[in-house]
Amino acid sequence: MRIGVIGTGRLGTIHANTLSRHRDVGSLILTDADPARAQELAHRLGETAAPGVEEIFRWGVDAVVITTATSAHAELIGRAARSGLPVFCEKPIALDLPGTLSAIAEVETAGTVLQMGFQRRFDAGYVGAREAVRSGRLGRLHTVRALTSDQAPPPAAWLPLSGGLYRDALIHDFDVLRWVTGREVADVYATGSDAGPAMFRAAGDVDTGAALLTLDDGTLAALTATRLNGAGYDVRMELAGELDQIVVGLDDRTPIASTEPTGPPAADKPWTGFLERFGPAYEAELNAFVEVVRGERPNPCDGREALQALRVAEACEVSRRERRPVRLAEIPGGAAAAFA
Repeated sequence: MRIGVIGTGRLGTIHANTLSRHRDVGSLILTDADPARAQELAHRLGETAAPGVEEIFRWGVDAVVITTATSAHAELIGRAARSGLPVFCEKPIALDLPGTLSAIAEVETAGTVLQMGFQRRFDAGYVGAREAVRSGRLGRLHTVRALTSDQAPPPAAWLPLSGGLYRDALIHDFDVLRWVTGREVADVYATGSDAGPAMFRAAGDVDTGAALLTLDDGTLAALTATRLNGAGYDVRMELAGELDQIVVGLDDRTPIASTEPTGPPAADKPWTGFLERFGPAYEAELNAFVEVVRGERPNPCDGREALQALRVAEACEVSRRERRPVRLAEIPGGAAAAFA
């Protein structure tokens, strides 16, 4: 199997490393907007670098992995679909609903595969939470609390390109909330604060956000995110039911300290970022993609799953901007995805 990797930044490098050592992948063709970066990575891995995207498709590959800037995702997904190629793409498909729907339509018209990169679906903790909920161990689920906290803010120049806190950071929580619980979001109420660094106000973004979601079975979910968690990178999900309560993301590296005299000590080596925290999950999702391409398993996260997470993020943006509850039915693209 020969795979083209378009984009060799941080995630592209990780994915290329995973694929290069995969027993079912014979070779890679790497390309990047910075040709020297792709060439250096190709040399290090013993793979081939291409001058540009055109060569990826002209030289011939069996599948494509897209880890470029978000603005290029939808066009590249469409290009691959028209070429009959399976695609793995980092989230999101696009930063707006029309671009997302258009790319999904191209994939469905072509009858090809689009697997989206929501890596938390492959994290052992979230997998365990899903099994606990689906098995009935918790009884009736009534409350979910989740958070995503970055240790340090991203570069100022990147903020206007990110889509904002809800589309960029909390979208992972929106996706995994649906995946773990098997329920759809019915309505949201969201708010945010830009009281931190001025670069967030300049970008029209917030550095800290919160959202209260009501699921279609009445379960309440309270989600928060921040770009300014100096203690470390913190991603958790608590699920409380009538019979039991569990938590994802609580271990000896969770950057939180107890004020109780008998509480656990603060982490000696707290998580510093998503690449470190979710390293095994990133590898697992690429291994799954190879199996999908080989016809050995169904697609674990298709474009319509990504669309539903984006719809929740869009509803949160409307709610924050207009200071009101928003029904998901107000947001286009509402045909629910099937849960695997």
